[in-house]
Amino acid sequence: MKTRKRTVKRNGTVSRKIELKVVEVTESCFDQPVDSSVYEVIKYSPSALPAKHYDADTTEPISCGLSSMNELLSWNRSEANPFNVAAVPLAPRKPRLVNCLRRTLVSHDMMGGYLDDRFVQGTSSEAPYAFYHWQYIDIFNYFTHQMVTVPPAVWTNAAHKHGVIVLGTFITEWTDGAAVCEAFLKDEESYRAVADKLVQISHYYGFDGWLINIENNLSEGAVKNAPLFLQYLTEQMHERVPSSLILWYDSVIEDGKLKWQNELNQSNRIFFDACDGFFTNYNWTEENLEWMKNYSVVQGRQADVYIGVDVFGRGKVVGGMLETNKALDVIRKHNFSAAIFAPGWVYESQSDKSEFRSNQDKFWALLSDYLYIHRPASQLPFISSFCQGFGKAVYRKGQHETAKSWFNLAAQEIQPLYYHMALEDRGWVRSSGCPEDAWDGGCSLLLDGLIPATLNTPICAKIFSLHVPLDSRIMVTLVYKASAGITVSLQLRTTDSSYCSHTDVHEVTLTSVTPETVGSGPQLESQMSELCGNRDLHGWTVQCSQLELHGCVLREVCVLIHREGEPQDMTFSCRVGEIMVLDVGTLQPPTDPVRGLCIDDVVWLRGAGSSPESSSSCLRLNATLRWDYPVESVRHFRVYWRRLRGPDPRIPPGQLELLARAYSNQFRVTELLVPEPPSVLELLVEPVTRGGSLIPESWWGRRQLSYTQMESSQRNH
Repeated sequence: MKTRKRTVKRNGTVSRKIELKVVEVTESCFDQPVDSSVYEVIKYSPSALPAKHYDADTTEPISCGLSSMNELLSWNRSEANPFNVAAVPLAPRKPRLVNCLRRTLVSHDMMGGYLDDRFVQGTSSEAPYAFYHWQYIDIFNYFTHQMVTVPPAVWTNAAHKHGVIVLGTFITEWTDGAAVCEAFLKDEESYRAVADKLVQISHYYGFDGWLINIENNLSEGAVKNAPLFLQYLTEQMHERVPSSLILWYDSVIEDGKLKWQNELNQSNRIFFDACDGFFTNYNWTEENLEWMKNYSVVQGRQADVYIGVDVFGRGKVVGGMLETNKALDVIRKHNFSAAIFAPGWVYESQSDKSEFRSNQDKFWALLSDYLYIHRPASQLPFISSFCQGFGKAVYRKGQHETAKSWFNLAAQEIQPLYYHMALEDRGWVRSSGCPEDAWDGGCSLLLDGLIPATLNTPICAKIFSLHVPLDSRIMVTLVYKASAGITVSLQLRTTDSSYCSHTDVHEVTLTSVTPETVGSGPQLESQMSELCGNRDLHGWTVQCSQLELHGCVLREVCVLIHREGEPQDMTFSCRVGEIMVLDVGTLQPPTDPVRGLCIDDVVWLRGAGSSPESSSSCLRLNATLRWDYPVESVRHFRVYWRRLRGPDPRIPPGQLELLARAYSNQFRVTELLVPEPPSVLELLVEPVTRGGSLIPESWWGRRQLSYTQMESSQRNH
């Protein structure tokens, strides 16, 4: 983790103070010519950026919650954090939530929350916590003990990419919580004001609802208004966010006493009746579930009752830790939904955090028999490099783009199935994330195992369950790196879309193609050469195939592992770097350039920054970049800079240097070491499209920044 302390040397003495200058730009610059320049005179004054939304030392944008009722009631869009707005809408999936009769909610309770994940643009981290088994869950709740927990955008983006609903948390606790409730539940005007703010916050930041957790006693008047508050909040959320949910946690009962029931019953049903679901406390027994199953209030809404499971196993509970599957077994036996609380145990319980991936995979494998596998159901293109949102380096086409550990869940791509499966005669195959080598992002998918001598057919390693319509000419690319003695190919399994309910499965054999056989016209041929032109790149094999299907739905993607030579026991490994399924008809170069590149909120800093190797007299630029481009068509943006001229006119312009990847139409440049004034630099933004099209540099977003030092006579005033 990088240090955030900074030493600034000034007038021969060492100080901890930072010299900052902020420039506010309010007018839109999207329509300005790309060759226009922003002019800056460097001054030093305290930063005007709100400390709760930007790191005090680096000005990096950060996520945070609200800790008081005053903060909540005074919240407004103009003072909100634009960087914490989710950039990814909720993706479609099968089955849809309304069709899931036994749902799974995960409640993130991780060491107080807002840790590495608070850095909206990611951060350096050797061993972060991340979640990537999205195919198993329906709902993700970000939980802290702040009064209003706003989920960090990185979590919302990762969950939405997989079709998972995201809930924030509204919590009141203890004596202070009772006073808060007494105030906001005193009358209709007060509770509606709170509900309206919760709706506005959810709608602005792009998440899908709230878990309401009142863990304090309520007066007679307050408890009377609590169901009305819940009902109004639920109605307003449904109106503003159609896919939204409001859930109530099992705590207060109808007489206002804080008395956990560990079940839904007559004492707490008034809250269940007023919202979308009920999250029980954790100390239930099977008798509680047996009784609830026959409770008349539950009939027709059994999926809306989420039985709480504390993974830490605190108190008198069923299961917990690596026996959490015992709790799921009982819950599913009685056909209830499950709420898995604090699965970060798989991380917190490990002294060696490098074992986190294997521990998490083991935990979710134990639960997998009790969980639905949900299928992404988006239209083509379907693309994944298997990046889990963290790694030891960032890779691009099999080579390091940056060579340091990092964490940013916004970079997470559609996740495959992770499992360990036994084969006949001691054979096995395993699927896991591999950060040691990757094609793009932070990790590849490692398939390894043992092919027994008795197995004469290829191993079919299923890596995706999908529901993707195919009704056109399809291009499929597979990038992999295999051990000696095996042959690797790809198999797609489809259904006839008109008979999907009959699960009529067809296996499609892919035929290899060259770029020339696909295209029509030089532009498409050039694009196909970029995708498929180099069949062996940095040790990775790039395999392209095409097929034509009509009225079909892609249901499974499998990697076939063939043993070469004589039958014998053989261990194998195959790193899968990327899979792309593309509609050839849409493989046309984009027609729109990046529109505008605004430079806002400029902060000049003179000091060593967060890098201990830097000189204490370095000049550093911090600034917000904004641009206009359809985010749904890109995997990410690449943000660059280069020096154009100055301070010495004899020095030629500098080379293009990559700053970072961005996952929305804005990016905060932080601590960029720049030449002394007077100088001119250029900032550029390159879209990286989902279909692999190269965007010519002339279509990138760009803006020049010209800056000079303030005259000494001006500094004296």
